[in-house]
Amino acid sequence: MRPGNKNRTIHTLFDLSVLAKGLDGLLEIAGGLLLLFVHPDQISGVARALTQHELSEDPRDLVANVLIHSVQHLSSNTKVFAAVFLLWHGLVKVGLVWALLKKRRWAYPLAIVAFGMFVLYQLYRYSNTHSIWLLALSLLDVAVVVLTWLEYRRLYGSRRHISRAS
Repeated sequence: MRPGNKNRTIHTLFDLSVLAKGLDGLLEIAGGLLLLFVHPDQISGVARALTQHELSEDPRDLVANVLIHSVQHLSSNTKVFAAVFLLWHGLVKVGLVWALLKKRRWAYPLAIVAFGMFVLYQLYRYSNTHSIWLLALSLLDVAVVVLTWLEYRRLYGSRRHISRAS
């Protein structure tokens, strides 16, 4: 692959991964707000309604059972913690995504550290829950960290780009 094509591919993958992170952040903010303003019984009712058909066809459906089990054990304290966590996590992601899309030089190292910390926390949670979803999310986040590093090097790796830094 020629250097120009490689740079274009890295840039495209970076943009796609950052946009996905931004969408994920917006969904986390929405989820956090819902958790703050919706009663746990309402959440359980919605989860049952959404999974009823699937569980009637396959009572052992993994995703439906995890969803039902998760919302059944949602205490007020857990709900507030989850809401604050989702809001904070989502706001950090959206802020970093905005700065990365604006090509703010300071955002690249900060995003690498923040997303790396998310990975560490997810791996810690995996050690307690053994959720395959946390491993998959961690792998995706590691890919975003690598792409962010490569994009940073592509933009600011040589002296000729130093004057473009903001």
